[in-house]
Amino acid sequence: MEGILWQLLASSRGADTRVRILRAIDERPRNPNQLAEALEMDYTTITHHLRVLEENNVVTASSDDYGAVYLPTEQVRTHWETVEEIFDTVSEA
Repeated sequence: MEGILWQLLASSRGADTRVRILRAIDERPRNPNQLAEALEMDYTTITHHLRVLEENNVVTASSDDYGAVYLPTEQVRTHWETVEEIFDTVSEA
């Protein structure tokens, strides 16, 4: 999981957007519309990055319903020190 986190959040194209999304849902679970508004980003961009994060078991939707909120997975919570290290590294750049 640590390798996946570094790849998705620090070294791949779109990593900065995924960091912003993960920070926002760590602050409070949100649905894609809420994320788009809070981050002042396009809805389709948000949904694309949520899909990438979900496919890699970084975030999960609260349900299959429209408007479901996203939150970090338990697996990511287990590696949250790595996530914070990535946040710090990305912030320094």
